[in-house]
Amino acid sequence: MNPTAAEKLGIKPFDVTEYLLSDADCAAYLQACLEQAPDDAALFAKALGDVARARGMMQLAKDSGLSREGLYKALSTNGNPSFSTVMKVLHALGLQISITEPG
Repeated sequence: MNPTAAEKLGIKPFDVTEYLLSDADCAAYLQACLEQAPDDAALFAKALGDVARARGMMQLAKDSGLSREGLYKALSTNGNPSFSTVMKVLHALGLQISITEPG
């Protein structure tokens, strides 16, 4: 198989999970997604999936009481997790939602 141009240059695909090294990084990432696209629930679900992968999906499944397969599906690009699932995942990650007035 012929290598792609990116492979020839040593460029690997970007993976945000490599940069989510601390709880503060994870919280800031999720907050940025909410601030940049406040009406995009799919983006937030995907970002929550990124955080979940960075922290370890197997452990998160145990901590949240949800199945690993269910988490992958719900937190994928095409996932549509229930609010209950989002809350369970956030709680298992040690994160919480804070409501503020705009502006």
